[in-house]
Amino acid sequence: MKKLVLAFALASTPLAAAPPADFDARVEALRKQVGVPGIAISIVENGQTVLAKGYGEKKLGSNDPVTPDTIFPTGSTGKAVTVAALATLVDQGKIGWDDKVIDRLPGFQMYDPWVTREMTIRDLLVHRSGLGLGAGDLMFVPRSHLSRAEAVKRLRYIKPATSFRSGYAYDNILYMVAGQLIESVTGQTWEAYVAEHVFKPAGMLASTTDEKRFATPDRAFPHARMSSGLRGAGNQEPLNERDELARNAAPAGGLAVSANDMAKWLNLQLAKGKLPGGGQLFSATQATEMWTPVVLQPVSPMPASLKLTEPMFNTYALGWDIQDYRGAKLVSHGGAVFGFQTVVALLPEKNVGFAIEINSEDGEIILGLMHELLDHYLGYPSNDWPAKFIEYKKGRIAKGLELAKAKAGKPAGVGPSLPLARYVGTFNDAWYGNVQVTQDKAGALAIDFKSTPRMGGKLEHFQYDTFITRFDDKTIEPAYVTFGLDAEGKVERVTMKAASPLADFSYDYHDLLFTPIKDAK
Repeated sequence: MKKLVLAFALASTPLAAAPPADFDARVEALRKQVGVPGIAISIVENGQTVLAKGYGEKKLGSNDPVTPDTIFPTGSTGKAVTVAALATLVDQGKIGWDDKVIDRLPGFQMYDPWVTREMTIRDLLVHRSGLGLGAGDLMFVPRSHLSRAEAVKRLRYIKPATSFRSGYAYDNILYMVAGQLIESVTGQTWEAYVAEHVFKPAGMLASTTDEKRFATPDRAFPHARMSSGLRGAGNQEPLNERDELARNAAPAGGLAVSANDMAKWLNLQLAKGKLPGGGQLFSATQATEMWTPVVLQPVSPMPASLKLTEPMFNTYALGWDIQDYRGAKLVSHGGAVFGFQTVVALLPEKNVGFAIEINSEDGEIILGLMHELLDHYLGYPSNDWPAKFIEYKKGRIAKGLELAKAKAGKPAGVGPSLPLARYVGTFNDAWYGNVQVTQDKAGALAIDFKSTPRMGGKLEHFQYDTFITRFDDKTIEPAYVTFGLDAEGKVERVTMKAASPLADFSYDYHDLLFTPIKDAK
């Protein structure tokens, strides 16, 4: 990757609230303590970049340093980029936030015809569609053979979990719809439109090329270390399959951004779309729309040690979480993908923003540093939030492991009902596609998920007519696979669920219902 000279400088006069004293040393000590290979941090205040810096290394043990121009996959923080792209179209008069999706994207269809007719562009962005948590994510997680257009087409087969606009449930697939809508309205792909109408005007193409901007982690961080198995296989995958996934999910969170460019994004947001050289990327009116709460989110109770981090209210706007923190308005969003995590946080009243990016899944360091910076810029004394979040995570992991052990229990020792050969076949789920169950010469069963490259593994009997698959790719969440039999003892359906209660919600096995395909080869 081409490196540029560091493109920021500290202001010549002291700022009202520069980063905490010894901040660099603090970050480096925490990075080593937690075991994070690399971190990138951006801080802006009053339109100036106060900090844009890398810490640690790109690849564990490589001694290849993270720089301000090193790109990190930023996950769902990129939803706000899709919203910004839509905002430019609203300003141009080409769409409205409350336009019906079917009027702007011919062929769009939800499971329910009434929801299809009533779904607006705003609805696509605020997680109130009635879809379940992470519905449809298996069409592109951990990787995919499907195009974005095909994934959006299959949305019509996903049954809702609740009624339309009745509550909040986070999804990714409707941001893919938003990406297709941009293509339908502009005639450009989402990638091309964002590069031309968002990144280029904002000056965010200085440190990465268009190609790398939409790249997958392999290009920036080959074999980056995972702290858990979630979505980790990507760092060893061929680029053609990884790039297909990046194209599919990009509008929902497929961007890779450096610390330098993240600082520009933070300043753009705080300036309500005003560009450094003059003019507006999007109007102040649209900036207000993007930060206006639409849907209430539940407030999760926190333990006594973290009670100050518990908001009084928690809402979702257009691609942003809006909540309070110790009396201040906090605009933020997190992201996690392929062993990387990011948070973007803005304090509009203080005209301060920052982003923290890591190449592991040790989210406690992100939360700790985030709250440490929030307190600093709000004028509160240090509270050693990193230590508290580290202990909190340890406790949650311990409880989760206990729960997993309890749920696993001891199998009943009954079954299977049929000779193993009679479980063999090809089975179809309307939105996912096909899985194939085979039997090898030794008699062992295996399952292969046909819409997902290299998502297969042996089927080991668990109890009754339930088997467990522990995938050959050990970073994919294991699943229970249950065969339902008809009155004649033939397999009539196959259902699944994650084996672990700690499984990431994107492994939405429980939404699958497979039925046999007759005469499938």
